[in-house]
Amino acid sequence: MSGPMPIPAPSDLEDLAPGETADHGDGVAGILRRAGLRPTRQRIALAGLLLGGPDRHVSAETVYEEALKARISVSLATVYNTLHQFTEAGLLRELAVSGAKSFFDTRTSPHHHFWNECDGEMSDVAVETVEVSRLPEPPAGMEIAGVEVMIRLRPRRS
Repeated sequence: MSGPMPIPAPSDLEDLAPGETADHGDGVAGILRRAGLRPTRQRIALAGLLLGGPDRHVSAETVYEEALKARISVSLATVYNTLHQFTEAGLLRELAVSGAKSFFDTRTSPHHHFWNECDGEMSDVAVETVEVSRLPEPPAGMEIAGVEVMIRLRPRRS
């Protein structure tokens, strides 16, 4: 992606019937189509929130709150489903950090992460700053597809 994508205003989407698609040139709708997803009104609106700016790490709850503020009519269940569809299509990466807690990363290229256990903040770590010198043999019939490091942070104990 070369820069921010145009984000359709909620008013641009209001005239669409449920399930109807909107075409905003090669913007958000084009990205969804190239990922193999039908660009429905809700997908376009949520993709605009997620993919229209700098890379970031978001939870489903954060996306839901942003959607409500942007006056996008969507349920939390739809947000979860859409985030998982975007992940399966390669538009996002899911990062499980603790139990059922997951973040969705808009940066899909290989990289590592810091996760602050105290405030729940996630930040990127450049690939070249981490060196993994030894890996176990994968199980029979399997190959290692990649290695990602999650570095958990907490305040120093005195």
